[in-house]
Amino acid sequence: MGMNKKIKELAIEAGLYVDFNGEPWPKNMTGEDIEGAYEKFALLLIDECAKKVDKVRRQGGWFYGEIIRKEFGFYDKKSP
Repeated sequence: MGMNKKIKELAIEAGLYVDFNGEPWPKNMTGEDIEGAYEKFALLLIDECAKKVDKVRRQGGWFYGEIIRKEFGFYDKKSP
């Protein structure tokens, strides 16, 4: 079973190498680079999901997209 196309696109955008099977893995990266790439991948993935509910307001005023980003610690970070 291959990787979901959107997830593969996000992995490439985050700087993760994608092998011939479509599996992401860091290639020729330092530990710090790997950590940064995985953090960016997580941010992109969370942001992609949060965008789906950005315009849905929860009782109390917050948008669900904001809640999702805040839950994962990305609320204060600029979206990619």
